[in-house]
Amino acid sequence: MREKAGELRALLRERCRRDAGMVTSEYAMGIVAAVGFALLLYEVVTSGQVKAELQSIVKQALSARM
Repeated sequence: MREKAGELRALLRERCRRDAGMVTSEYAMGIVAAVGFALLLYEVVTSGQVKAELQSIVKQALSARM
């Protein structure tokens, strides 16, 4: 019985190690995608219209009576 349990553990260990995570190229593609999204978000937030709307919201919040 112990021999079977040992074989089963070895089989499970081998299968878990086959695909333990992302490879370097997948990490690189993920980083490139994240940086691209961050740049796009930065451009949207710093655009003139969005900037004016955000300033308007902050001014309204600061001038609200409590």
